Amino acid sequence: MKPTIIGHGAEALLMQKGSNLLKDRIKKGYRLQVLDERLRNGRTRHEAKLLEKASSLINVPAVLATDNKEKIKMQFIEGKKLSDWLDKLPEAEKICEEIGRNTAKLHDSDIIHGDLTTSNMILVENSGKNSKADNTKTYNKESIDKKSDLLINDKNNIPSVSEHSSGENDFKVFFIDFGLGFNSRRIEDKAVDLHLLRQALEAKHFSNWQNLFSAVLQGYNSKDKAKILEQLKKVEARGRYKKG
Repeated sequence: MKPTIIGHGAEALLMQKGSNLLKDRIKKGYRLQVLDERLRNGRTRHEAKLLEKASSLINVPAVLATDNKEKIKMQFIEGKKLSDWLDKLPEAEKICEEIGRNTAKLHDSDIIHGDLTTSNMILVENSGKNSKADNTKTYNKESIDKKSDLLINDKNNIPSVSEHSSGENDFKVFFIDFGLGFNSRRIEDKAVDLHLLRQALEAKHFSNWQNLFSAVLQGYNSKDKAKILEQLKKVEARGRYKKG
């Protein structure tokens, strides 16, 4: 089966092959070669580590392999991209509560997503407590291309895909693309993450964004919620000041 290109962004080429997704960071000809390699290698390693850390907390694509340079092979999530579907779903506010819960879990572990938008969230339906969606199966070594030059998780084993319950919901929300993510304990960074999500909801889901963001905050049960929401007000005030 030949890989199919499913995305071509400024930073990376995305290719699907069966149940796998390959993210290949693009060389930048305008940068010095040494600097370009250092940036791409560092970002690739960092994203793989963030995904593995996040996988113990929320639903994210499983990292299957990486060359620690520019390529990451991961689980392909078959579902609905929320940027296209959220406005059409009757359970939109329940989904946003789940988004809030997921975001709080990341923030309480000092993970900042960095690009928290509904374009980077996949809804997998009909995967309640007692069932497993096809795309959340356990991978084995046969799911890796034997001719691949990728290293397999440094320990030469494939992790089971962690499944995290959404309570009584019959859906799961997967967060994807941690390419801009980083580790931080700063309240400011966590507030900015929420601010980015608020902006994304306002821009993409403008007809109902206020209710949707209220649902996000309802689910956002971070241990530092009061401090983060207070800082969020300051971040939003700065944004209004700049617009003015």
